[in-house]
Amino acid sequence: MWRCWMGLLQARNLLLLLFSWPVFLLQCAQGQTLPRFVVPGMDEEMRTMEALHALHHERAFTECTLWDGWLPQSTLWVSETKRRQYRDALSKRRIDSNGYVSMQQHRGMAHSEGWPFPAWQQSTGIGFHFSTEREGWAVQNFALQAATNADDWDIQGADVSGITPAEGLKLQVHADECTLTTPAFRCGTIIAPFIRLEWCSDSMPPLASSSLQWQFEGEAAWKDSHSVSISVPKAGSFAFENVPVYLQPEYQGLLQRIRITIRGAKGATLKLKSLITAIDTRHPITNPLFVRACADTYLWTKDADFLKQNLPRIRLAMQFAIREFDVTSQHHVVVPWVGHDGRSGLVLDESGKKTLRPGIGAGNNYWDLLPFGAHDAIATMYLYDALLAYIQLESAAANDVAVAEATRLARSIRSDFQERFWNPETGRFVGWIDRDGRPVDYGFTFVNLEAIHYGLASESQASQIMDWVAGKRIIAGDTSQGTDIYRWRFAPRATTKRNVETYVWVWSGPESIPWGDQVQDGGAVLGFSYFDLMARLQVHGPDNAWSRLQEILAWFREVQSEGGYRAYYAKPGRGILQGGGPPGGLGLDQEFLESVLVPQVMLYGFLGFEPTVDGYRVSPRLPSSWPSLTVTNIHIGNEVLDITAYPDGRIDAYPSPSK
Repeated sequence: MWRCWMGLLQARNLLLLLFSWPVFLLQCAQGQTLPRFVVPGMDEEMRTMEALHALHHERAFTECTLWDGWLPQSTLWVSETKRRQYRDALSKRRIDSNGYVSMQQHRGMAHSEGWPFPAWQQSTGIGFHFSTEREGWAVQNFALQAATNADDWDIQGADVSGITPAEGLKLQVHADECTLTTPAFRCGTIIAPFIRLEWCSDSMPPLASSSLQWQFEGEAAWKDSHSVSISVPKAGSFAFENVPVYLQPEYQGLLQRIRITIRGAKGATLKLKSLITAIDTRHPITNPLFVRACADTYLWTKDADFLKQNLPRIRLAMQFAIREFDVTSQHHVVVPWVGHDGRSGLVLDESGKKTLRPGIGAGNNYWDLLPFGAHDAIATMYLYDALLAYIQLESAAANDVAVAEATRLARSIRSDFQERFWNPETGRFVGWIDRDGRPVDYGFTFVNLEAIHYGLASESQASQIMDWVAGKRIIAGDTSQGTDIYRWRFAPRATTKRNVETYVWVWSGPESIPWGDQVQDGGAVLGFSYFDLMARLQVHGPDNAWSRLQEILAWFREVQSEGGYRAYYAKPGRGILQGGGPPGGLGLDQEFLESVLVPQVMLYGFLGFEPTVDGYRVSPRLPSSWPSLTVTNIHIGNEVLDITAYPDGRIDAYPSPSK
């Protein structure tokens, strides 16, 4: 029996290799073995799917929290390398003392733990830079230059010993109290909710203390009430201090000067790289995405040490999100941060005259030009999903009280979401509701398809959404209707209604870009086809999802036959790619790391594979034309499996020969 089983297994694996030899050769060249997707009679389609997967898998890792909800689930089951990367990255993810999870994108000119922009240069703010080392983005985009002297600063109790690219402004403190006062400037507090310092010190006495003061226009003296204590600069390498001055009750008006006071620092050396006014560029989604990524990592790896190490951090992150966004009482995410109230940073009067409102309309998620915020549907969706993941982790930790509390909260969120964010006039969910109670609906397909996928839509709502996206239901006033919603073939348009008035203030000329030539205004992103496919599976079944997937695969074969994305879309009339800086309407490669999501429909959708606390479960949903589906090289716990599912629900699981 053993020899017979091995012989059948070897023959089966030979067939898998023959069906997938082009991708197999590519994988060998890259020193890795990627999964194969095998459906008898669908050889061309499966080879195309494997090629799409291979194209995007290798780059599907980043330490930036923004992709935590998508990339771990797409890679942890595939590669030991990705497992090590995410275990390490998540264990080192910065979380402040309050529980906010850092974004960790590249350095920017705003809150150091938030999104890199809007920068102070785009916000009528002010920045004093004594070093531009490591500021490549700001140097390139804003021609940032370092100051060569501090002659216009008022420095008391310390002597300037030099300015260098590596150390910035270097000061030797010779008095018990040292003050650093900026030159005069003028900016409103709405664009300066934080004052950001980058500094460090040598030989700082242990009892030293420091404070930050501000002075408003028209004030001749410094007021004690316009002051807040801050941390003293740390010894060693430079560190950021994001001072939340917006929390102070008297912080409102036009700033004209800032003063730093350090007491008890005699004999210390101070090094100041920069002091800037900073927009609050934190995103309300980082905490739930971090929780989801940690849950995915544990469920796929079964790494008890990872869970033990990170569960206190996960709890801190979860508690911050629930508390900061008033979720327990409001049953949805309400973003309280300055600039995140859901209003547009552009205002058009009746004549069409435009007024920019710096500080209003700051981004809140992946769609960073759109002023999600206030009552935020996307942040609520991700928090709901994180709660479900959190319940699994607390279940693994046998924390029954936390499980019960999170379960109750998740139920209340789902109920509230279906009522609060549903637009009965258009039959779809809005993106957000601003602080004035205005619901914002530009036909956000990504909001609606993800709402179905995450289980927030009712059966009736899901059906209406899918009829709209499929073009069966025409919504009056939409720019894109019917079959045009799939103008870009690989995915539905991100939005179906033209938007020239609702953006962050820095995106000041949306009307100058044609409809569809900007990702967030009629464009499309490849990765989010995954949610379209998963929603179709849920609402219309596997045949419908397979029909849509076949169209995506046909598009991909055509693109590859002409040399790939960049060559294909270089031809006029096909759309404009975004990537590497320039705006465009189509998100496929370069910074669009989430393109790896699409092949995951084979695992999570058609195979119906789900990692669990105790192991895994498989609930296949096969199209009627498929005699079976095999997915190979599934890393779950310490096993690597090949799994075959059949239309009658039978499952065969084998140890993978690639192990």
